[in-house]
Amino acid sequence: MDVLMMLGSANSVVIFTKTSCCMSYSINKLIRSFGANPTIYEIDRLPNGKQIEKALTTALGCNPSVPAVFIGKEFVGGANEIISLNIKGKLKPLLIKANAIWI
Repeated sequence: MDVLMMLGSANSVVIFTKTSCCMSYSINKLIRSFGANPTIYEIDRLPNGKQIEKALTTALGCNPSVPAVFIGKEFVGGANEIISLNIKGKLKPLLIKANAIWI
């Protein structure tokens, strides 16, 4: 869990993904469409990816485990939460507050 939180706070936007996950790709594209440059960790390519995936599911309650998005060093959630924030018009302000994008 400590490694997960350390990696999650490494940048203003961090996304944990898997290379074959279409939702991870979509969330990455959505966040980039605002001009943010997220740090991407493809857990299926990391040596400790299995431990990170276990921490995502058990400690943070991610189901499925990816995508898992941290914004402003805080865990925001998975695809459903990010899409919901976008629909409500709250994703862009959150990115601005995290200094991931500027107006």
